[in-house]
Amino acid sequence: MAKEQMTDSDRPEQPDRLSTATTVTDGVRVVTLAGEIDHDTCAQLTHALRMQDAGPPRIVIDMGQVTFMDSSGINILIAAHQDLTEAGGWLRLAAPTGAVLRVLQLVGVDQFIACHPSLNEALPH
Repeated sequence: MAKEQMTDSDRPEQPDRLSTATTVTDGVRVVTLAGEIDHDTCAQLTHALRMQDAGPPRIVIDMGQVTFMDSSGINILIAAHQDLTEAGGWLRLAAPTGAVLRVLQLVGVDQFIACHPSLNEALPH
């Protein structure tokens, strides 16, 4: 599996802040998140998902370290899904934690954005 580091954001100063790291694995952009996705951190998530100048229109978001997500995060995921689909790509979610998965299921996001139990399962084989 070819893996290339593209960007790495600053680590959060507080454990509940959001950190992002972006890599490319086999032509798929993997955005790894840690912390909380809420109104205060949604601009950071939006930025991480839009950094597509030369990147592939296929993104997997590794949510294994996301501890909280509110409606701000849901809206960003829906918008990213729509943008990537229109560009001929896709968005997949990997390893959402229990609380985050419940939110995704409650609002039905898991019905149109593929949710996988692990990063490896979210990547194409």
